[in-house]
Amino acid sequence: MPPVRPMLAKPVANVAATAKHGPMLFEPKWDGFRCLVFKDGDEVELASRNTKPLTRYFPDVVAAAREQLPDRCVLDGELFVARGEPGHQRLEFEVLQERIHPARSRVELLAEETPAGFVAFDLLALGDTAWMERPLRERRTALTEALGHLTGPCHLTRTTEDPSEAEAWFTEFEGAGFDGVIAKPLDAPYSPTSARCSR
Repeated sequence: MPPVRPMLAKPVANVAATAKHGPMLFEPKWDGFRCLVFKDGDEVELASRNTKPLTRYFPDVVAAAREQLPDRCVLDGELFVARGEPGHQRLEFEVLQERIHPARSRVELLAEETPAGFVAFDLLALGDTAWMERPLRERRTALTEALGHLTGPCHLTRTTEDPSEAEAWFTEFEGAGFDGVIAKPLDAPYSPTSARCSR
């Protein structure tokens, strides 16, 4: 049950600097709002990294979560708005910020004009099972089994265990709203610290 504080990152110099932490799982860091999703049947709550409620600002994501996510789950991820042609989309943080508006009518209009998505990158609970104390490699396997079929507006983040592939993302995703690389120890539980690669 909320509130739950998300696992936060700390900066490191580059991908290679994460090697001292043991086997790592790398994922892209996209330019959006950090968001924890709490779902219990038709009840969906969205919470920010500071545990503040985001639910009222993203009715489109709430609807997508009801339709696409497992019946009972808690997920860590990112809210985003992507614009452009398929295959050439860019994340628009400024457009995402416009969604935080006091007027319900404005929020609903923006939900239609610039719909948001949610990309999940960690599993905290599924059904009656809590996953926070389990190692990331187990959480990722369960998350892939639960969400691997999704094609949007809810997504499962891309990952790799190959540092070279993660390093290549700095070039591959340049200009698309890419904000760095997150590196997480595969044997670690869900906790308030991890390693973040950037240049």
